[in-house]
Amino acid sequence: MAVTPLSVPRHVAIIMDGNGRWAQGRGLTRTEGHRRGMEAVRAAVETSRELGVSYLTLFSFSSENWSRPPLEIQFLFGLLRLFIQRDLADLHRNKVRVTVIGDRVRLSADIRSLLEQAEKLTRDNTGLRLVIAFNYGARDEITRAVRRLGEEIANGTLSPDAIDENAIRARLDTADMPDPDLVIRTSGEMRLSNFLLWQAAYAELVFLPAYWPDFDRAAYVQALEEYSRRARRFGGIAARRSG
Repeated sequence: MAVTPLSVPRHVAIIMDGNGRWAQGRGLTRTEGHRRGMEAVRAAVETSRELGVSYLTLFSFSSENWSRPPLEIQFLFGLLRLFIQRDLADLHRNKVRVTVIGDRVRLSADIRSLLEQAEKLTRDNTGLRLVIAFNYGARDEITRAVRRLGEEIANGTLSPDAIDENAIRARLDTADMPDPDLVIRTSGEMRLSNFLLWQAAYAELVFLPAYWPDFDRAAYVQALEEYSRRARRFGGIAARRSG
């Protein structure tokens, strides 16, 4: 059987799912699952850099995750603080640019400050663009974009006739980056869960059975191999090369 050459997408987005179930299956606490999941984040960033991925978007905290137990939410926020404090210097040294998408209004002042610090420090870096979706939900993102359009129409700076796909896209959190080519979800679940609904319209979707803490380089390459076998047509007839 012929081996399909590995095609590396420009933009990979990952729904990091299964930390709690990974821990439960090992008799560990959910917080330990999240801690191990941070190690998988570091590995995914390193593999993305190694393989030449230009954009890596990680769904780290959904706007629906506020319904989780308060102690778990507090722990997740602590992990974010720890990640920025421990890893930001290395990311900067490796030319990684950090961008955060999502609604920051509900976040505490210290978290907002850390996110702004990470973005400001790495703003001019030219390597991997690491996009952290934090307090993010696609419906909320689209709602905020539509609200901005409404405000511009109300104050007379925008005509309703000027609203098209490009106008909406320009007001999304991801306005200055390309749409994802590949969306990976771990844990065996097969849904997008309100993640990049607008941007993933033509993305290839790969669902892996492994829980997020077990997502290593081999699992990443497995997803890219599946992506490389896909024929991307974008609504047309002729297939376009993946990547």
